[in-house]
Amino acid sequence: MPIDVSAPPLRRARTIPVHRVLPNFARDPANTLADIGGQVDGELVRLGLGPFRPYLVTRPDHVQQVLKSDWTSYQREGMFWRPLRRVLGASILGEGEPWESSRRALQPLFTTRRVASLAERMAEIINERMDELDEYAGSGRLVNAAEQMARIVNAAIVGALFGGRISRADGERLAPAYDTAAGSITFRLVMPFMPYSIRVPGDRAFMKAVETIDEVVFPLIRKARADSSGGPDVISALCDLRDDDEAGNRQIRDDLVSVYGAASESTAMTLTWLWPLLDAHPEIAARLQEEIDGVVGSGPVAAGHVPELRYTRMVLQELLRLYPAGWIFPRMAMRDGEIGGVRIKAGSQVLISPYATHRLEEFWERPLEFDPERFAPGDRPRRHKYAYFPFGGGPHQCLGQHLFYVEAPLLLGAILGRFRIGVRSKGPFTAAAAASLRPKQDIELEITRAGRVAGGVR
Repeated sequence: MPIDVSAPPLRRARTIPVHRVLPNFARDPANTLADIGGQVDGELVRLGLGPFRPYLVTRPDHVQQVLKSDWTSYQREGMFWRPLRRVLGASILGEGEPWESSRRALQPLFTTRRVASLAERMAEIINERMDELDEYAGSGRLVNAAEQMARIVNAAIVGALFGGRISRADGERLAPAYDTAAGSITFRLVMPFMPYSIRVPGDRAFMKAVETIDEVVFPLIRKARADSSGGPDVISALCDLRDDDEAGNRQIRDDLVSVYGAASESTAMTLTWLWPLLDAHPEIAARLQEEIDGVVGSGPVAAGHVPELRYTRMVLQELLRLYPAGWIFPRMAMRDGEIGGVRIKAGSQVLISPYATHRLEEFWERPLEFDPERFAPGDRPRRHKYAYFPFGGGPHQCLGQHLFYVEAPLLLGAILGRFRIGVRSKGPFTAAAAASLRPKQDIELEITRAGRVAGGVR
């Protein structure tokens, strides 16, 4: 946004010194940003993070400026994107022509109508995985919530979006590889200024995970190229768009990995946070269970159940408020401008965090409480549109948001229709420093068949 010479003189942002930011940011970046945002009441501040000082943007009107009204001035570039580009490449999560062409190709595959057509297939796959989950209920073995959510979500996404082009074995290689890449990026994410000539913790695991991802994805592209029949899946759509050469196939690979991560990793990690929340709020868990019992019953979940799971959707909306998978959206100022009366020089890094904005007391009453009633239909408090943006906003808003609100209710309906879940790990659970918001501690679940409840969600 150009500087208006008739406006009041621009000021410098307050800077939080490095000794107050860096140690906490390295240990718990999401909560550090949220704490600072709350302390300054959403004021624009600079963060002392060693050799560079990014701006923290939390007020909804400022967020809207960066993500929507002046989005061309704040691009997905800069050092915070460097570690992500090593796995995502120049994809739909990038900028310029590659992003524009990929979004044009993929957008029709993620409309509300198109996602609804995928719902039955996702329901079938999720129901099949419930039979496997039943083995845990029969054995009494504890289940790692993150791993189990990832397995089920991965199967549904791979089957629905990639059609029959990927085997179950390859799909089950893809999920842990992406999980490792997202989790081992920690050091690079919180210390993005560290030279890549220096090996840091996580580098070896990260590069091995990327190698595994490539071993799965590139053969899929070659097979899709050889299959002239095409199809309504993501791989076919991208193959029709790109040239059949090394550069074109690399672009397809980058887009596929980005779409997979947005649809699978983010959903799995978000749902992982739900179980301790329900365990801590038995009244919410009981109401959720009552709705699922009434709508789904003990039978298999079906696409037709999704519109009837209204309270389930409220629970998911509130879950996304507290634990948005995309907890940080870095941007780089492409030209001189201003945000909230603060001069922003070209090349400056800007950090937007839904996790922080969703916790601002000015816009959310009791912001740290888990309260699905915030999203009840009817008369709700009028909030700024960008007080809540778990899927981003503006031209770069996540294509997968419609998918989440079909896939997640199906998964909860299937699990709670057949089982009762108890959390057996002791909290509190804190967020790890990773590309997506994930718990640092393992969340272990006890699964009991409905009608034989030993504890937990009833």
